[in-house]
Amino acid sequence: MIRIELDESTLARTRIATSPLWEVLTSLLVLRRHPGEAPWPYTAWARHARRVLDEVPATAPVRLLTAGLPAPDFLSPIPPSAASTLAEQLSELRATPAEVIAEQIPRYYHPDDVPGWLGPFVTDRRATLDRLADGIEAYWDAAIAPWWSAMRAALDEEVLHRARVLAAHGPDALLADLHERVRWDKPVLTLVKPSEQQFAAVNQRLLLIPLIFAQEALVCATDHPEVIAVSYQARGAVVLAEGGSASAPRTTPATDRLAVLVGRGRAQVLRALARPATTAGLAATLGLAPSTVSEQLSALLAAGVVHRRRVGRRVLYGLEPAGLALVQLVGDEPVSASA
Repeated sequence: MIRIELDESTLARTRIATSPLWEVLTSLLVLRRHPGEAPWPYTAWARHARRVLDEVPATAPVRLLTAGLPAPDFLSPIPPSAASTLAEQLSELRATPAEVIAEQIPRYYHPDDVPGWLGPFVTDRRATLDRLADGIEAYWDAAIAPWWSAMRAALDEEVLHRARVLAAHGPDALLADLHERVRWDKPVLTLVKPSEQQFAAVNQRLLLIPLIFAQEALVCATDHPEVIAVSYQARGAVVLAEGGSASAPRTTPATDRLAVLVGRGRAQVLRALARPATTAGLAATLGLAPSTVSEQLSALLAAGVVHRRRVGRRVLYGLEPAGLALVQLVGDEPVSASA
């Protein structure tokens, strides 16, 4: 278990951000933990990513990140904004100061046990950081960029949903329902992991980072003097599934009563709206054209089973009580309404 004690100041400054660089690092962890066949929904993506690492020489520097050894936080810098780009994060990685590297490595390794792959970050810092950043960029372009549009839409939905909970109900409600392996027993945030560690966050910021590739691990970064960052599994990893569809590997009833009643497309949309979503997010999650999703939403709005609400520049759709009852009673699924 990793236990993080949060003081009131840190809790009050809870924020949410996405991180393309953290997606890269956790995607490599998926490959390392599954040297054979990766589990659904990563299966098809993992096959492609392995070919990229085997066949694209420019990705060679990222292989050091698949060794499974503890890695100092300077290799996964805190995203500088709520929606940082990979270019921004790689620029920060390239500019990592020598004193930060020198300070962090001893926190993870005794001077006599520093692994060989970390040494060049000290002895030839700039060139080593540049090689790593170039390798990450090559890996991103070939292994993640083809999926990024759909991933980005799913992450946007996740951030919008969590931001609404944070704004309406505060950080306690947000942390209490973050993930099945994240437990909130105020003032302690517990990450269910094999390792045993304990930290105290005093007058810092808690930054929550939803990741599509976080199924394999919860990441906690504590080396930054002002920010403690925790990743968790975002909804929407289905966008990586074969064909980009949302077909899960589970047995469905021979007769889908909800689909018989309202049509297959509308049934898909109703079930997906267990969590509020935008048209683009639904399209990415379900593997449908945005025009198709828009048509289904119009019909469901007219029937009074779905509502729409504007949040900033985005329009979120969610289930009305009648829609929730329809999914629960006819759709044979235990769905609960989300704020």
